[in-house]
Amino acid sequence: ASMPPVEKKDEDEGVEQVHPFKGVDKAHVIQEARIFNDTQVDATKCINVMTKLLYLLGKGDNFSSKESTESIFFPMTKLFQSKDEKLRRMMYLVIKELKPDSDCVIIVTSTLTKDMNATNDLYRANAIRVLCTITDTAMLTAIERYLKQAIVDKQPLVSSAALVAGMKLMRTNGEVVKRWVNEINQAASDKSAQMVQYHALALLHAIKRTDRLALSKLVASLVRAPPKSPLAHCLLVRYTAAVMGDAPAADRAHYDFLEASLRSRSDMVIFEAARAICQLPGVAQKELNAAVAVLQLFLSSPKPVLRFAAVRALNRVAMAFPMTVTSCNVDLENMIGDGNRSIATLAITTLLKTGSEASVDRLMKQIAGFMADIADEFKVIVVDAIRALCLKYPQKNTVLLTFLANALREEGGFEFKRAIVDTILSLIQQIPEAVEQGLSHLCEFIEDCEYTFLSTQILHVVGLKGPKTSQPGRYIRHIYNRIILENATVRAAAVTALAKFGAAVPALRASVITLLRRCVHDADDEVRDRATFYASLLAAEDAAPV
Repeated sequence: ASMPPVEKKDEDEGVEQVHPFKGVDKAHVIQEARIFNDTQVDATKCINVMTKLLYLLGKGDNFSSKESTESIFFPMTKLFQSKDEKLRRMMYLVIKELKPDSDCVIIVTSTLTKDMNATNDLYRANAIRVLCTITDTAMLTAIERYLKQAIVDKQPLVSSAALVAGMKLMRTNGEVVKRWVNEINQAASDKSAQMVQYHALALLHAIKRTDRLALSKLVASLVRAPPKSPLAHCLLVRYTAAVMGDAPAADRAHYDFLEASLRSRSDMVIFEAARAICQLPGVAQKELNAAVAVLQLFLSSPKPVLRFAAVRALNRVAMAFPMTVTSCNVDLENMIGDGNRSIATLAITTLLKTGSEASVDRLMKQIAGFMADIADEFKVIVVDAIRALCLKYPQKNTVLLTFLANALREEGGFEFKRAIVDTILSLIQQIPEAVEQGLSHLCEFIEDCEYTFLSTQILHVVGLKGPKTSQPGRYIRHIYNRIILENATVRAAAVTALAKFGAAVPALRASVITLLRRCVHDADDEVRDRATFYASLLAAEDAAPV
């Protein structure tokens, strides 16, 4: 019952890696599980079978009660006699995933309880995890004293296992877990085991989160002597920020703790504190400056994760306080060429929010070469930022519209094209000076547009805005080309747009009527009906607006 061999992947020859569980099915595994009954236990073979079993359970295969109990669970309990550590660990995992019913749980409870008090720390920790997953309320009461002892155990592996088990039990037996507060507090104050502090603090928060006053007292007691563990310190920063967020804006009782955390030795604590300060409700400019200064230092870090975290935090700050982030603009401009496209995109969108009117031209030149190298999802983010910049500096609409028009000609999917079209249409609606240039760019785009939805949307806007421009006749050619070259849906939209020009511009009416009469023999009923109706309407002496 050995596992299928795995071919090594040769990238040069393009040989694909064979799935290690290819061909594994439930019936095959149940049959192989018979080796659990062997007098002489072969640990390696048993581990192989359990690995396949875990794969099937993880994949979502369902085992009937009879299959999981008689074919797997009962035979597997005999393996507790083996002293092989790897085998025992696999047994713990399988029991956890099988989730046996209460009748079966009784069979292994005594063995697992014995393991909880064994000298092997690995057995103790895993036994705690399994017991707390499969036990019910009645059994939990019987093993509660062991769990309390495990929480304050000197071995961090055991203590963390008990604390994490407590977090899981909070969902089903919260009242029982609340009785462990003294032991959990003792674990939280143990500075020798950093991960234990982290889990203890998380469990304390889970116990007190529904009681605002108790949570506030917990935070107040901990900020006076912050935990040594960086992970626990990060959690405390989050809980402190949450407590401050619920308090009145003027209440900054714990702000000193957040500011002191900016000077921590741990990068994660520094970032967490900076982000918490930036997200405080009613945050003052003075409070922001300290956080932004720290984030600016991260922008030049050699670690990509720190650069990404910092630029994303600054991007959010720039939405509400763009002037505060301007001090970072030089560093942000250096990040446009960052090898990580996510970082570069965030740097660009932040610059677009913080840049001055004088820097728009330079920014557009820098971004132009960058757009070709990023995925559509990032391009959409940049386009949204350009829209906000254009509305902020409407005098720069010519430069920004030209950039958007060039982007429309580049390769890209529907979402990217739609984002650009929506941006141009939005600028046309809100900036009167952008109407003619925007319509010209859109008309050029529909000459080679493969998306029916975008073509009809653009034709509708051209029909509304085009007749009011200084030279409405320039758009007629673009519209009529759509009637000749496009599908029925676009042709119908083009006929309506043409009719709007004829109704609104008397000088063009005769030409429009001639063009409409050429469409009355179109192959599509909708196009023919529209052309006939609009031509008759415009030909009448008292032509009404369409």
